[in-house]
Amino acid sequence: MSTPKQARYESRGPVPHEVIRAVEFELPPPAAGESRVAVLAAPVNPSDVLTLTGEYGQLPPLPAVGGNEGVGRVEAIRGEAHGLTEGDIVLLPVGCGSWTTHLNLPSKTLVKLPHDVDPVQLSMLTVNPPTAALMLSDIIELQPGDWVVQNAANSAVGGYLLQLARRRGINVINVVRRSSAVQAVHDLGGEHVLVDAEDLPKRVRDAVGDVHVRLGIDCVGGVHTEHLARCLVPGGTVVNYGAMGGDRCMLSPRYLVFNDIHLRGFWLAQWFRKARPERRQALFAELAGLVADGTLHARIQASYGIDHVREAVQAAASGARDGKIVIEPNGPSRAAI
Repeated sequence: MSTPKQARYESRGPVPHEVIRAVEFELPPPAAGESRVAVLAAPVNPSDVLTLTGEYGQLPPLPAVGGNEGVGRVEAIRGEAHGLTEGDIVLLPVGCGSWTTHLNLPSKTLVKLPHDVDPVQLSMLTVNPPTAALMLSDIIELQPGDWVVQNAANSAVGGYLLQLARRRGINVINVVRRSSAVQAVHDLGGEHVLVDAEDLPKRVRDAVGDVHVRLGIDCVGGVHTEHLARCLVPGGTVVNYGAMGGDRCMLSPRYLVFNDIHLRGFWLAQWFRKARPERRQALFAELAGLVADGTLHARIQASYGIDHVREAVQAAASGARDGKIVIEPNGPSRAAI
């Protein structure tokens, strides 16, 4: 094994890529009950960027290693294997500090994955796909044929939500903030794609008619929250799961009171705390199967080696992306695909 490296930060600040860097470190042999894992791929999520700036809702103590999810290959096992063997491809536990070439983890926390699936696609399994799946199932009861509207449709969650909704027979109106993002959503199978603006409700009606839209899924905040709310029938629900626009959610009493619009939030970490282990296991098993058979996939803009973590974070923080940024600590970087 070559000298391990990890992407470490000792402070937080407004320019996220300036606070993190790749450093060498000493990795001891696995302790009893642990496995040494070589990390194959780990995405850079918006939550990772917000963690570096200090704006996320849950911050690890400093110093810390970046990265909340990923996939790796088991290189060594000490003690009880919990069904693992050396060479297995495994899903890393959430919050483990996945931007690293190697790490030791409790074997019982590792989930075995298929060998014949792109590890980059598997590396995004624990955050964005379950967020999309749960917002389609746990906010309001949706049936095949129902309609939802989402903004940030070109984001990773937006792409997974579109794919899952299509599988469940749910119709999606997709909203983006720039015209250059429209084609990427069309390429994922989005039939109705609109650029956000004040007249969004009128253009939604022009595009799909007077359908009953009961759920709006918001990742932008600001006035964009209200744009979605105005597309809903009275009594509809807007669920917010992010603030890509940088502003608090705005919703006039005209819609909150007189249209009985409900505004609520969703944070996957809260769901993890409350969900029964068997439900978590069933959800991940379902989603892993859908990634394995190609039903679920995310567009990758670029990937970076561990030595280029700063460039990776800077690219992920850019607002003009049409794909995911991924770190491949033990592999070559790739161009957009």
